[in-house]
Amino acid sequence: MTFSEELRKRLIREGASLVGFADLAGISPEADMPFGISIAYALDPKVISQIASGPTSEYAALYHRANDTLNKLGEMAEGMIASKGYKAKRIPSTIKVDPNKLFTPLPHKTTATRAGLGWIGKCALLVTKPFGSAVRLASVLTDMELPVGVPIESSKCGSCASCVKACPVNAPTGKEWDVRLKREDFFKVELCYGETAKNANRPEIGAMICGMCIAACPWTKAYIAGGNFEDRR
Repeated sequence: MTFSEELRKRLIREGASLVGFADLAGISPEADMPFGISIAYALDPKVISQIASGPTSEYAALYHRANDTLNKLGEMAEGMIASKGYKAKRIPSTIKVDPNKLFTPLPHKTTATRAGLGWIGKCALLVTKPFGSAVRLASVLTDMELPVGVPIESSKCGSCASCVKACPVNAPTGKEWDVRLKREDFFKVELCYGETAKNANRPEIGAMICGMCIAACPWTKAYIAGGNFEDRR
């Protein structure tokens, strides 16, 4: 078994749902190492099925559990790579951003799309075939050469507007993502941020979350129903 296979299996055994390897050369100044590991944690479908009208306390608790698990998985990958004599740097699941810029130089979604785990939906979240957008993400950067996936550079959402219709503040414009676009070309992040900030001030929520677009996605609904959206078309 190669080290990359061992790493992937260990991460999945310890709680990861998807693991992918990405070539990050030249992608971002933040990517100061040429390879990235994208780790996805699938959110409990029962909890996700209950947030179509907004976040619940159960969803907030799940959000924190997912982040904790992802951070431990990132530490594990970091340690395994370091034990082989290579550099590794984990990027936590939740990254604090400047509220004036609302941007991070290397989003987890970028590493995930470069690893071939999914595409960016109209709601600016990663969409995966197995779990829809019901995933949380973390990343690890490394100088260890890894067998990288095939990058996904365009949306598979097509004419679907489920997340656009579900958003209470009209943050998605309805335009499809591709790798040439900036987020502001298809998504009004300041509107989303304003809504999640309101939720963070609710005592039973206390986190910058919403989730209505996640629950609305047909790929997520197929995951909740126990299948794959492609199989249900």
